[in-house]
Amino acid sequence: MTTATSASGSAATATLNNEEVLRYSRHLIMPEVGMEGQLKLKAAKVLCIGAGGLGSPLALYLAAAGVGTLGMVDFDVVDYSNLQRQILHHTPDVGRKKLDSAGDKLLAMNPFLHLKKYDTMLTSANALDLFKEYDIVADGTDNFATRYLVNDACVLSGKPNVYASIFRFEGQASVFGTKDGPCYRCLYPEPPPPGLVPSCAEGGVLGILPGLLGVIQATEVIKLILNGETKDSLIGRLLLVDAFAMKFRELKLRKNSECPVCGTHPTVTGLIDYNEFCGIRGEEKPMSALVGGMPEMEVTELKRRVDAKEDLFVLDVREPHEYQICNLHGHLIPLGEIEKRAGELDPAREMVVHCKAGVRSAKAIAALQQLGFTGKLHNLKGGIMAWADQVDPTMPKY
Repeated sequence: MTTATSASGSAATATLNNEEVLRYSRHLIMPEVGMEGQLKLKAAKVLCIGAGGLGSPLALYLAAAGVGTLGMVDFDVVDYSNLQRQILHHTPDVGRKKLDSAGDKLLAMNPFLHLKKYDTMLTSANALDLFKEYDIVADGTDNFATRYLVNDACVLSGKPNVYASIFRFEGQASVFGTKDGPCYRCLYPEPPPPGLVPSCAEGGVLGILPGLLGVIQATEVIKLILNGETKDSLIGRLLLVDAFAMKFRELKLRKNSECPVCGTHPTVTGLIDYNEFCGIRGEEKPMSALVGGMPEMEVTELKRRVDAKEDLFVLDVREPHEYQICNLHGHLIPLGEIEKRAGELDPAREMVVHCKAGVRSAKAIAALQQLGFTGKLHNLKGGIMAWADQVDPTMPKY
């Protein structure tokens, strides 16, 4: 069996056997990649944070392209609601660890891949240790606390951060944390107030969108491996994607000399508590406790009182398209219309307010309290999803 070796760079000790030469032949005949570039890919070590919507296409294309070592960090399990966009996972994988499901597909795609799985939540306690083994970090997370954590750990570790985020029809991508380029904090110095930006679970996402943005991430990773930090990468540029209009726009980004992490006089020199930084006070506390301390009602209690025909008004603050999926036959006023339609409600009447999981309904109650509603207001704990779990298992979940 013949092998090929590189004469320069970190790929000097890497080789390609005959099967790999055939596998990557369409790369090898490109002058922009060639044998030297393919050996760089084989020698590269890339860490993917998340094995979900963005992580699926990202990891698949990196594995297919011949990235030698791929690390994946995830602690979640596959759910039916993932399958609309997380293409690493198939219907028989529901209930499995995402890392196990992803590992099967990636190694089936490329048996030459060295896959390292980290079944853990990324935290301030483990991020620096995880990152130090890799050349590039690709951020496929879906919450602000982890994005800031990834950013700061990348800057402190000197690792490029290939970033993307998605929501409904829109996405954005960039490369942060390089020597001369901006970091995520240069673009977003402060996180938005808790709950201001809905999650994908609350606001939805077009299933194809993470595929589009994940492929852009994979492209940027491969370009960094092949060419380093060049002007042709997304360093210093924020790519904005509108899949509905199929438009791509670009914003120029500059390194902020006063950035607390990557500026000339950084004040963040170690990893911090990112939940606290983003205004999250612990997942064990219900959202209602964070916006006024209004009482909650269990779904079983609501069922008992409805069956007893008690005088209890049920207010649904979801969107009309959600109401069509499933509902409790309550009065529908979307959260964004609460103030202008408050006249439809009796301020003195006892009321239970619900949404999908309890976040929007807590905000609605806070708004009603400010409008002078004096009757008892209850937030339905767990929302309509808790009703489907505990009261009516025939109700569709979304």
